[in-house]
Amino acid sequence: MSNTNNARTRTAVRRLVESAIMIAIGSVLSLFQFAGPWALGGGITFCSMLPLVLISHRYGCRWGLFTGLAYGLLQMLMGIHNVQYATSALMAVGIILLDYVIAYGVIGLAALFNGVIRNRQVSITAGIILTFALRLLCHFLSGLWIWEVMWPNELGWAAPIWSISYNASYMVPEAIITSVVAVLLYIPLRPYFNGEDIEK
Repeated sequence: MSNTNNARTRTAVRRLVESAIMIAIGSVLSLFQFAGPWALGGGITFCSMLPLVLISHRYGCRWGLFTGLAYGLLQMLMGIHNVQYATSALMAVGIILLDYVIAYGVIGLAALFNGVIRNRQVSITAGIILTFALRLLCHFLSGLWIWEVMWPNELGWAAPIWSISYNASYMVPEAIITSVVAVLLYIPLRPYFNGEDIEK
């Protein structure tokens, strides 16, 4: 029994340490942004969400969700000036939830299709597409409800069209880049993705 408890303790500590490392890696990657000629705004990163995807596949959606929420809180602290633009407490809460906590938290559900789709590379891609779409939905709602009210777009587009165009212009490329890199990394990192080296 003690050996089982020791193994569980080691696994729990390892999970915490790995999650902290992945959050740190994702945070550093989020600082390096670029914008394509198609982008209407926002920044495209080189796979800053991939560490969260890895943790979700390695330890499951429940832990992935927790890690994503922690990452979202850290991103909020790094971008606290955005929250300060809010003109009311309700708007501030909306920015915190829709642009940070929920938006990044949903990435932790990336392993949702494990066991549903047999081909792991397909399930990884499907998980990324779904969770990035959920993040896009969060940013769309935030743009529609908060940012368009504070700063109407200069092009005079209808608020829903502007919000989806603005946010999709960086989220779609981000999803494509992350999906391609994740699929390419799956074979060399298969034991890590599948948690084959974790003590049970």
